[in-house]
Amino acid sequence: MSHEGIRIVRAERARLEDLEHAQMPPNAVTPKKVRVKKTEGTGVEIEWNDGHRSVWSFEWLRNACPCATCHEDREKTNRLPGEAKAKEHTLLKMYKAPARPLEVTPVGKYALKFKWNDGHESGIYSWEYLRRVCRCDGCMTKQEL
Repeated sequence: MSHEGIRIVRAERARLEDLEHAQMPPNAVTPKKVRVKKTEGTGVEIEWNDGHRSVWSFEWLRNACPCATCHEDREKTNRLPGEAKAKEHTLLKMYKAPARPLEVTPVGKYALKFKWNDGHESGIYSWEYLRRVCRCDGCMTKQEL
């Protein structure tokens, strides 16, 4: 009997993956208003057509990058989207500039793309992905995170 392909994940990750496969109604993943607060350096706010409101900091969004490379790295280190990578323990701590976008561009009518100050720019943040990783109290309770 082969056990190839079997993964052991934290309960939080298993719940999140189950939620990823659930169908969401179109008005829940269609933004009514999108605010990218690039000048203020604070983050992104979205008001959805179903009346819901989501807010993310740029730091959280950078750590939740949906590109394949970042997704695989999170899986290897058993981190959830938005969870920062553990910092290396060194004698002298190096300064790391906070994550902020240098450019933000819409991708069709379905997503946003960020060019981050660390040079990373391959993640496409679809409206559905952003709604699924909403950080509001109600969504966090549903996700039990």
